[in-house]
Amino acid sequence: MTTPTNDLIDRAAGALRAALSPDHVVTSGPAFDAARALWNGAVAHRPGVVVRAQKRADVAIAVRTAVDLGVPLTVRGGGHDWAGRALADRGITVDLTGMRRVSVDPVAQVARVEGGATSADLVCAAERNGLTAVTGTSGAVGLAGLSLGGGYGPLSGRFGLAADNILSATLVLADGSTVTASDTDEPELFWAVRGGGGNFGVVTSMDVRLHRVPGLLSGMSVYPWRQAPSVLHTLKDVLLGGPDELTVQVGVVAGPDGNPALFLAPTWSGGGDKSRAEGEKVLARLGALGQPLLAQAGPARMSDVLAGTDALFPSGRHVGIRTRTLPGLTSGVRSALLAQGEALPTRASAIALHALHGAATRVPAADTAFGNRKPHLMAEIIAVWEPGDEAAPGHRAWADALHSALAPEAVPGGYPNLLGPDDSAEIAHAYGPNTRRLLDAKQRYDPGRVFTATPLPPADR
Repeated sequence: MTTPTNDLIDRAAGALRAALSPDHVVTSGPAFDAARALWNGAVAHRPGVVVRAQKRADVAIAVRTAVDLGVPLTVRGGGHDWAGRALADRGITVDLTGMRRVSVDPVAQVARVEGGATSADLVCAAERNGLTAVTGTSGAVGLAGLSLGGGYGPLSGRFGLAADNILSATLVLADGSTVTASDTDEPELFWAVRGGGGNFGVVTSMDVRLHRVPGLLSGMSVYPWRQAPSVLHTLKDVLLGGPDELTVQVGVVAGPDGNPALFLAPTWSGGGDKSRAEGEKVLARLGALGQPLLAQAGPARMSDVLAGTDALFPSGRHVGIRTRTLPGLTSGVRSALLAQGEALPTRASAIALHALHGAATRVPAADTAFGNRKPHLMAEIIAVWEPGDEAAPGHRAWADALHSALAPEAVPGGYPNLLGPDDSAEIAHAYGPNTRRLLDAKQRYDPGRVFTATPLPPADR
């Protein structure tokens, strides 16, 4: 699709203002700038028109206008996609941040979540009803975007991925029509959106399963770098071999003195007094693997766990991310982490290993579009720097170097939510045995390839 001309953008803005409230169609000004402000401050895309959607009908009008005029269309939810796919230069951006309502049925343990809601919006609403939700590790991330691509998180071992907890999704398709996909209605679309990303329509609401976890425990231990080899060696069988109730994130951050340090962030999601006592023992053992610089663990709310991550990675900094899928914490993986972790380029940069184990691995691979249900670690390599940092190319090179060092240990593919547009080798294998079926669903529901939220393999596969 070619870049729209000024005349075409003016026509699009005029058509949208004629059909919508004029103040919900912006091409400049504070509301426009707010929609452009993404988590990754390095993204410089400038849309031609922003539609500040308040309801599903607004989304449908924006979609039809973009398709009718041949203008690129993007969707902004939480604005956390590091590659900036929430915006397209001189395109139409549907801004869903005005659609963040969450309603909870505490008896059915189900939440209805609008398309612009963040993970924190859902978790906080659930907690007010004595429940919690399966999300990723950050509260500021848009729930829909995270969940449609998979969604590794602290509760995945017990309750599966965020995608596994979607009960239904209502979408606006490329022709402007609305469908609700579930196990019984549009089941093929429902299959595709759970792991296939926002590539089939604009999700304006979802019903998601909630959980009662009275014994939730979480913690954080930070070990000095000299202890990293022994701690990693001890963890090699824990990350993927522990009980469902225990999901552990491990990685590298800057310690209190600014030097690299190894962090360990376990979450225990058992219920009941006996399970809670067991969890306290497990977290205590993990916190005593060496002599940590700090170690804290205890009862937690998921909202606080998510807020902790958000505090470490605030919006506006410049970010480059690479990802690898790893079969485990092998000796080769540990060596690569130790070599590149020691070279952490900035105090804001990090490496995180997310574990897929337990309940998430027991979902049959053919049940959703998510491609890899074997136990594995998803490596998130995060280079972060301040705007104007002249060493930015070196920070990106550090992420690329660890990405390359992990290649001999990695399995084919990668996590679609973190793959960049140039990661062609990993994109080709990202959906594993589900690739052909996913591409057929794309052809069925979006033959014009209007929606490009996350990378899909080439259509000729």
